[in-house]
Amino acid sequence: MGSRDADIDFTFTCPTTVRAVLDAVTGMGWSAEVPVGSVTYMINDVDDMYEWYGSSPGDIGEVLARLDAPGNLPYTVAVNLYHPEAGTGGMLMFMPGRTEASFSPTIDRRRIPAAPESTDLAWYLHALVPALVTAGLEGYEAKEIRH
Repeated sequence: MGSRDADIDFTFTCPTTVRAVLDAVTGMGWSAEVPVGSVTYMINDVDDMYEWYGSSPGDIGEVLARLDAPGNLPYTVAVNLYHPEAGTGGMLMFMPGRTEASFSPTIDRRRIPAAPESTDLAWYLHALVPALVTAGLEGYEAKEIRH
């Protein structure tokens, strides 16, 4: 069985912020605190290094200020999200300019019971789209590709 990449690409009507999106999805049960008890985030700066950082949940304000800093607008940034009740999560990546974001279910991915090799993208859409609509979501595209 080959590996699969699943992701949902989101487009926003106006540039958004990591804080606005996180505030929106928190209402649907998501959290920036992953099971290891930390907040993990990435800033792909001028060195193009995709550097990941860990922080304590108490420092989330500081983390969001870093991710949303004007100086980081030209760069890709990401934060890991987790849904404790559903026991799943993934990476939410924000593209330069912040009108596009992408979610990849990388933490305990939910699968379609009758087709376990396939990701239950419908579950993630139900768990994310209603919240993102309140944050200015314009549209989305969900896809899964087998390698």
